[in-house]
Amino acid sequence: MSASTLEEVRAVQFARTAEQSQYLTFMLGGEMLAIGILAIREIIEYGRPTALPMMPRHMRGVINLRGAAVPVVDLSARFGRAATEASRRTCFVIVETAGGAGTQVVGVLVDAVNEVLEIPPAEIEPAPAFGTCMPGGFIAGMGKVRGGFVTILNLDHVLSAGEIDECAGAGAAAG
Repeated sequence: MSASTLEEVRAVQFARTAEQSQYLTFMLGGEMLAIGILAIREIIEYGRPTALPMMPRHMRGVINLRGAAVPVVDLSARFGRAATEASRRTCFVIVETAGGAGTQVVGVLVDAVNEVLEIPPAEIEPAPAFGTCMPGGFIAGMGKVRGGFVTILNLDHVLSAGEIDECAGAGAAAG
C-alpha cells in the first residue's frame, strides 16, 4: 500500500470516528481503550468460553448467549500480548461488526469496563502513523480525555471479517 493510499484510508477512518461521539472505555493490560457505543449490544459477566479446535490464539472459543453460539476474541492476545487472565472485573463486551456474510455478533474479552465517555469530534486526533504496537488500521483515532489520550479502536479491522466468519461457522457447527 502506498503512503498516499494509507493516508487516504486513515482519513476515512478518522471521518467515520468523528461521526459519533460516545465511546465505551475499558481496560486492557493497564491501558484505556475505547469503542464506539453504536457497535455495542451489551456487556456480560465473564464465563469460561467453550474452546474450539484449530482456532487462532486470540479466538478463545464461543459462549452461549441466549441460545446462540457467539465467538469470543481476546483483545490482548489479538494485539500480540499475553492472553487475558480472568479476574472478578473481566467481562465480555458483545459487539456487532461487519462480516463477509453480513453483521456478526462477537464477544470481546476485556480486563474491565470503565465508563461511557462523550468525546466530541474536535477532541479526536487521527491515528498516529508510527510508534504504536498495534497493526495498521486497528486504531481509528486518539481521543483527548482528561489531559491524556484514549485509543479508539476500529472494530472492523480488529475483528477482521474472515476470522469472524470462520469462528462463527465453527461456533454454529459446535452449537
